[in-house]
Amino acid sequence: MSQNDTEIEGSEEQEQRSEKLVDVSEAIRYRKRAQLAEQKKALLEQELADRKSEVEKLNKNLSQMNVERQLIEKFVSAGVKDLDAALIIGKSRIENDSKITAQDVVEQLIKEKGYLFNETQSALASAKTSGVKDRLSGTTGALERAAKKAAKSGSRTDLQEYLRTRRNFVSH
Repeated sequence: MSQNDTEIEGSEEQEQRSEKLVDVSEAIRYRKRAQLAEQKKALLEQELADRKSEVEKLNKNLSQMNVERQLIEKFVSAGVKDLDAALIIGKSRIENDSKITAQDVVEQLIKEKGYLFNETQSALASAKTSGVKDRLSGTTGALERAAKKAAKSGSRTDLQEYLRTRRNFVSH
């Protein structure tokens, strides 16, 4: 090898080294940008984890509310007397056994704790008020007696009693 060859190789190596080397100020800037990017990445990962836990919590609450709604519907249709007590018992049973359905819980409670439910399932129909009498009760005799009494006596109180009795039997 000649001296020219070694000089050419040496100058090529210096050019390659100078190409690889970056100014110190640029290196510092790159490093700061990289550190900021890493900090931002960590912050975003933490936010993502928070959002995922919040979504899980909301999904759990939603499923609990759906179960509660189903239980309430089933209990009301079964004619429950004490909805709060039945709901607490039903929710605890569903939490303990995830395979059980709302209908199963209602059937179990009717068998085990019948006092929570009405004897007849006519809870959906409202009861008659004290002023309204049943037409089939056979008290038309009382109406006839009140009419005869009012006609005989001619008294206003007897007439008023007849009209009050009649109002209970005659529909508008």
